[in-house]
Amino acid sequence: MAQFVDWDLAAATAGALGKSGPRVSYAEATDVVGDLRRLTEEAAGHVADYTGLRAQVTHPPVRVVDRRDWAATNIAGLREVISPLVTRLAGDKRPGALTEAIGSRLTGVQAGTVLAYLSGRVLGQYEVFSADPGQLLLVAPNIVEVERKLGADPRDFRLWVCLHEVTHRTQFTAVPWMRAYFLGEVQAFVDASSGGEHLVERLRRGVATLSDAIRDPESRTSVLDLVQTPAQRAVLDRLTALMTLLEGHAEFVMDGVGPQVIPSVDRIRAAFNRRREAGNPLEKAVRRVLGIDVKMRQYAEGRKFVHGVVERVGMEGFNKIFGSPLTLPRLEELGDPDAWVARVHGPTGPLRSAG
Repeated sequence: MAQFVDWDLAAATAGALGKSGPRVSYAEATDVVGDLRRLTEEAAGHVADYTGLRAQVTHPPVRVVDRRDWAATNIAGLREVISPLVTRLAGDKRPGALTEAIGSRLTGVQAGTVLAYLSGRVLGQYEVFSADPGQLLLVAPNIVEVERKLGADPRDFRLWVCLHEVTHRTQFTAVPWMRAYFLGEVQAFVDASSGGEHLVERLRRGVATLSDAIRDPESRTSVLDLVQTPAQRAVLDRLTALMTLLEGHAEFVMDGVGPQVIPSVDRIRAAFNRRREAGNPLEKAVRRVLGIDVKMRQYAEGRKFVHGVVERVGMEGFNKIFGSPLTLPRLEELGDPDAWVARVHGPTGPLRSAG
């Protein structure tokens, strides 16, 4: 099969362009790794007790990684997703050998550049593409760098991060169908890419979309708009609803557990929110184009939805959301918890305060 992205070059580019981490001694680095592993286990107990969700599979231990390892792991996952997508977009129109070689290297450099940027920002991730049932990654240099910039208590900040990421691991390991459903939706997105308007027209529209994203701070567009057909938009609506739910649920859990086990959580949350909103104009434009600002909005919108549902039907009632793909919220329900409650619990479903 033709190679449309030089993935080895992408990995090399990400490694070369990635920022160096904060200065730590070998002993400090060893302590950080051990601390993150221990706090991951502590967070797992808190998340299980708070949510009532229990892992149904034996998951591998957390991987504490550096920026280069994080990029390499995500490149392995992206290879699984992007290669079939590009193949479908190209169809039977194969470029010449020279064009293909140059194009794959150019795309490899571009992919590596994006991952280099992201590798300096991501604190943790539950990565589901390259491993089954997925793997929890904590990016130690970024966690140390941010806790220093915020002036946060290291133990408190690290546990706070672990609560969020462990909630994602719980979502994918306590709900037996979640990973398969998510991967199926990604595959549906790939499948829907064939047909429709000509590739050149889609790319031209995509360039205009990226330009709009830079000019409009409220834009919800991202690089995904480069490859959207009408059929893909329907799939993307479902993926957006799912990711908003998962991100909002993680935020809700960390805010619910945090005050009980993290003494300085209020100061950490306030400082971290200020950090999310900060950034120079160029960095803000990059965040919008890459869809990072959309993810930030997902945190707030999803947390508000989860809070609204739990307030109405309690945590046990909320957990019906994980009963099957049919009980997941629809995109339009994210702003209307009553609509989800009525659909899943019935119009006379239990309404009670979570507190």
